[in-house]
Amino acid sequence: MKNKSYQAPLYEALLTYQESGNRSFHVPGHKNGQVYRDLIEKANRGPSGMSEVVPTTAFLEMMQMDVTEISGTDDLHHPEGVILEAQQLAADCFGAEESFFLVGGSTAGNLAVLLTVCDEPNSIVLVQRNVHKSVIHGLMLAGARAVFLEPWVDPVSGLAVMPSVETVEAAVQAYPEAKGVLATLPNYYGMGADLTPVAEICHAAGMPLLVDEAHGAHYGQHPELPASALSCGADGVVQSTHKMLSAFTMGAMLHVQGPRLNRSLLRQRLAMVQSSSPSYPVMASLDLARRLLHVQGADTFTAGLAAVDAFKRGLAELPRFQLLQPAQALQQEPPAEAKPAAGDNGAADASGRPSTLPAPAMPSGAGYTAQDPFKVVIYDGAGVLSGYGLQQQLEAHGCVPEMSDERYVVLLFSLGSTMQDAEHLLQALGHISRANGQSQLQTEPLGQATTNGVHYISTWNNFQHGALVTFSEPIPFSLQPVLDKDTTEVALEDCAGYRSAEMIIPYPPGIPLIYAGEKISEPVIARIQLLRDEGAKFHGAADVTLRSLKIINN
Repeated sequence: MKNKSYQAPLYEALLTYQESGNRSFHVPGHKNGQVYRDLIEKANRGPSGMSEVVPTTAFLEMMQMDVTEISGTDDLHHPEGVILEAQQLAADCFGAEESFFLVGGSTAGNLAVLLTVCDEPNSIVLVQRNVHKSVIHGLMLAGARAVFLEPWVDPVSGLAVMPSVETVEAAVQAYPEAKGVLATLPNYYGMGADLTPVAEICHAAGMPLLVDEAHGAHYGQHPELPASALSCGADGVVQSTHKMLSAFTMGAMLHVQGPRLNRSLLRQRLAMVQSSSPSYPVMASLDLARRLLHVQGADTFTAGLAAVDAFKRGLAELPRFQLLQPAQALQQEPPAEAKPAAGDNGAADASGRPSTLPAPAMPSGAGYTAQDPFKVVIYDGAGVLSGYGLQQQLEAHGCVPEMSDERYVVLLFSLGSTMQDAEHLLQALGHISRANGQSQLQTEPLGQATTNGVHYISTWNNFQHGALVTFSEPIPFSLQPVLDKDTTEVALEDCAGYRSAEMIIPYPPGIPLIYAGEKISEPVIARIQLLRDEGAKFHGAADVTLRSLKIINN
């Protein structure tokens, strides 16, 4: 599809519509923005007080492309024309057999794949514990039972990454009737590992591997980026194209390959969870994001990676601020079976870097060997500023991070980042360092830092070190709420053996330590007590002091 890769069929159809000048006798009601243009004409004829309610010219131009399913614009839920062509081009670009546009973000994709594999009540799914809430909502809608797999925790940073290969293998053997395995990779910090052995375990058991790759839409498209989940063998992959590529917010894609997903049922589920009036500007932005990547290939990321490199070089001159990265060097040699990035001919790109894909980045026994270079994670090695405090000071200097926690700040670069961005960020960190008396501060190695004199306790790390059980029993999910009359409040230390009536969620980042319906264990109680006493914040608990929990009667 080399010649076709330069096309953007859906976007081009909207341009044709915009230029046609046809009069609208269909929705949407703004009539190509005409309602506002009429107000502009009134304001131009004299004082009317209407100028304050008229949007900007750029917004009005966008409204001229905000159409619905009419002749020439196709139908997302039954594509036969330009949307079908756009999705086929996306599949070619990202290495899928079939791709679907999502207008409700990765949330819609996660819901759809779970509703597809859970094709009967009480279906069992093996699910990574640290998942996005949309996965939990999908389990609820499906009436499924989840076996939660404990994630491997990086001992240096204390952050949870993904379940180990051994954990996945043991859970698959324990629950051979499971409908599939759902993993999330990369995490919010850009940390990841190779999914290939996990895919092999799933496929040997006849199960599909589903991956929430919301933060990895760019993976596999440049040799300095980690391998994509599809290239590792995943069957269904959900990507937020708007997060790390160039689509509008809410624009995402679902990529599938292989025979393990019922695609007819998947289409039905997508129609259920997505609007019957999808946003055409959002879909067109997916088409354009694909075209940019399809045409430019690895060169798409050259400027952004150069900005990251410049920032890291400058950061090295500010020793107070440390960088999170894998302790083990990443593999660079591509595997023999690696495919070139879509639209690539296997030669070096304009930067001189080889344009073949990197090898999967998880040697046996290691759980964090792949780091997204665009997710730059820093922390105050002196332990003076928490992640929250550092974010606040960066924002005061005009730099807005992606997120922060008790220790870390996540700085998100992308294909759109510039050298000027890197320079501004370094200047801000320099000002912050000097304002806090850098010369009198001593940095500490990662894993021993403190925050305001208190030892760092990660709310990401909900894995019980030394525990023999690395996955839960099946936990039922449904839309039926737990009623107060069916619960009892019990002192935290007395809750072992009971089933929780509430989700206990240390926040950030919002990974449930225990789910409603899950049996409460002594290690979980100890973990709650530790986090509580260290001042961690929790969502979901009726008792905000965490001195008691609500348990389900009987």
